[in-house]
Amino acid sequence: MQNLIILIYISTIVGATDIEEAANKFPSVSDGDGMFTSSADLEGLLWTEADLVDKLEDYVKDEYRRIQKLEKILEEYRSVRDRASLSSEKFIGNPINSFLLIKKLTSDWKELKGVIQGDSERFLKNLTTENYGLRWPKDEDLNGAAIGLMRLQDTYRLDTTSIANGILSGKHFGPGLTAQDCFELGRQTYNNGDYYHTNIWMEEALRQYETETEKTVTKADILEYLAFSAYMTGNIRRALKLTKQMVELEPEHPRGPGNLEYYQSTLEKKGATLQKRGEDGLGDADETVNIIKEQRKREEELGDERVQYEQLCRGEEFIPESIRSRLLCRYTTGKHPYLLIGPVKEEDIYPNPRIVLFHDLVTDTEIDTIKELATPRFKRATVQNYKTGELETASYRISKTAWLKEEEHPHVANIYRKANQLTGLNMETSEELQVSNYGIGGHYEPHFDFARREEKNAFASLGTGNRIATLLMYESDVELGGATVFPYLGISLKPKKGAVAFWYNLHQNGEGDEMTRHAACPVLAGTKWVSNFWIHERGQEFTRPCSTDPFR
Repeated sequence: MQNLIILIYISTIVGATDIEEAANKFPSVSDGDGMFTSSADLEGLLWTEADLVDKLEDYVKDEYRRIQKLEKILEEYRSVRDRASLSSEKFIGNPINSFLLIKKLTSDWKELKGVIQGDSERFLKNLTTENYGLRWPKDEDLNGAAIGLMRLQDTYRLDTTSIANGILSGKHFGPGLTAQDCFELGRQTYNNGDYYHTNIWMEEALRQYETETEKTVTKADILEYLAFSAYMTGNIRRALKLTKQMVELEPEHPRGPGNLEYYQSTLEKKGATLQKRGEDGLGDADETVNIIKEQRKREEELGDERVQYEQLCRGEEFIPESIRSRLLCRYTTGKHPYLLIGPVKEEDIYPNPRIVLFHDLVTDTEIDTIKELATPRFKRATVQNYKTGELETASYRISKTAWLKEEEHPHVANIYRKANQLTGLNMETSEELQVSNYGIGGHYEPHFDFARREEKNAFASLGTGNRIATLLMYESDVELGGATVFPYLGISLKPKKGAVAFWYNLHQNGEGDEMTRHAACPVLAGTKWVSNFWIHERGQEFTRPCSTDPFR
């Protein structure tokens, strides 16, 4: 047994892959020296034995610490699994959970593989071969999740510390973020060139670091990124100040002295002195001043439409009271005799352009069928390039979509039929039913559904003309966020399961109605499922006759 322990130890020292190889590399004690024949030689072996005991003790301690670290990581993964098992939809509906889940299966997994050491490849192979169908996120997913969280923070004006404590819009969702989690958010935004968010999240990482009993990241790493982001925004003074702090903490830091010298020389070359603060474009060493400046700069660059869009996403409508007072609710029989025996609840949302909301139109059974059919087909949502007419992905539309034909299922056919009964429009020239599901910070920024004059190639392949109308179905309630907003009208539609919104995109003279410009706000908490029909001009000649009146 003692020889076996020795061989295991030697295998770790000499880099052997197995015990047999270690035995071959272990120096032989019977190569003609006859150590057993001399008591002096045997006495010398006691020193070998004593040193081996010391080294083995160190090795066992290291292994114990490694196992302890593995047990801690295991507990963190188990905690995520147990919380998700209570309700996977509710778990994923929390953007903090979603970010941490992706992080644990990307950057955290890389750390875990290092702790597992040589067994990591076998461990990973077992995961992927014994459990067919397992999916692993990529680094781009982690980056996308971080961007999504930043989008939520900006749109809903969420306080950084509140998010780190698991609080969204004043409500505690949990879990909290560690200093390392905040650091990772800051690192991702730095990689995207978003130095404003790098700054505020690295500052939050520092705050969390100071409160942690067991440190999850080094303070020097945080300070280095803070210095980088300060430098990239032209704040040389702050970069110098933070780098000095970093070098004081870690004098042997591999990049510290070099960065310190560079920042100092940059200041000197520009004729600046440390006593002259903030007057020469080299920034301010004070963190609070810097954050305020960056925040104001961002708000100034947004533009009116973006400001109104975010305002409406937060539920801050600005529809005039003179218009709001004319909005009514009623029962409607739509455009088909069938609805005479089963009128539909109709709510006015806006008079001109006329936007209405039909309540309780889509059943839970129909929604379940739509989700079941769409989920296996989901692909990243695309937009049409107005120059080429080609479909492509874009950062201003983040969701996954699928398309369903009328003949695929009786429940889907019901949806097509209801759309015709409500609007009277010919569904044969409509695009297929599009089903969309939104993930972390998923959104669709302000856009038109119709093709404008310069978009000559839009819908050319369909041969059915422009998109005359949009019918939008809500297939889930959304706890926070996710509204459909019209920035030019000042209205916000909160998703309500089973409800359907409808509006015409074109005037009766065929021109696009620019007041129908709308957007899908990012989902702050919960899950958002919607379906929509884009109904085209052809086939609607008698239902909605053309008019030369530009105001109709």
